[in-house]
Amino acid sequence: MNAEYLVTIDMGGTKSLAALSHKGEIVGRLKRPTNVGEKSPDYGVELVDLTKALLAEHGVGEDDLRAVCLGVPGSVDQRTGVIGVAPNLGITDYPIRDEMAKRLSVPVLIENDVNIAALGIMAEGSVQKTRHALVVFVGTGIGGALIIDGKLYRGASNFAGEIGHMRVRPDGPKCGCGAKGCFEAVASKTAIIRDVVAAIEDGKKSVLKERLDAGKRIKSKAIAKAIASDDKLTVKTVADACDVIGETLASVNNLLNLETIVLGGGLVEANEEFMLPIIREAFERESLKDFAESCDLRATALGDDAPLLGGEPLASEYL
Repeated sequence: MNAEYLVTIDMGGTKSLAALSHKGEIVGRLKRPTNVGEKSPDYGVELVDLTKALLAEHGVGEDDLRAVCLGVPGSVDQRTGVIGVAPNLGITDYPIRDEMAKRLSVPVLIENDVNIAALGIMAEGSVQKTRHALVVFVGTGIGGALIIDGKLYRGASNFAGEIGHMRVRPDGPKCGCGAKGCFEAVASKTAIIRDVVAAIEDGKKSVLKERLDAGKRIKSKAIAKAIASDDKLTVKTVADACDVIGETLASVNNLLNLETIVLGGGLVEANEEFMLPIIREAFERESLKDFAESCDLRATALGDDAPLLGGEPLASEYL
């Protein structure tokens, strides 16, 4: 039998989501919590276990599998299969392809998570003909991917698109990468939660205090519920982050004169109705007029499926 199946894994900061696809159509999904540490020797094993569990669940053997594609939240070297730096996973210089190859009989392909999501998004009908685009995912961190002249732009060292590490507040909070004031240290979900928690600890009122007191994590949906209940602290904190997002996207667009900017990620997906108008307002305010008018700023309709659908074009490129 010809190998017609593909496994694509979105390696999030809090969860790993795997999809089994057949001829470009997702036929199964499996999600597990992320559990990593610095240069974790077990991480490759965990992803192999996730892959095999997904295959077993759908009665698919390794012989039927073309490849396993990984979307990594950090810098990667596609040629060597090494994760350079993935701050939100807490790993550096990790040979993920070699670790997984010890336990799998199929090729393992790696790509930055937002790059692979951009590949999935650009295959979508509504943006298929876009030649110049920026894809930005706002979640645990903030990642970006550039489409230039219809192709994914990886840069001289394969690290292009790291918009989350643009310095937007020189005296801002410390980022996971070690620098201060990075975009994701100011406006990611992690940054929003940090600021909300600090304010609650300083005595500010919020419905999210109940979750903290119960030892529960604040997730994107909890933020959405707090906004829906008009929780003033959450509303202001998220609105402030949206201003930064809009301003930063305007600066990038002023440089690149893009056709389309697509937003995604768990925070945006759960809070699109609230966030997108504020982001658009800041974007238009800080943009050069003609540049803003010629750029379509939108949220992706694919949600979590964006990186999962990017495995097919990635496999076609490398296999």
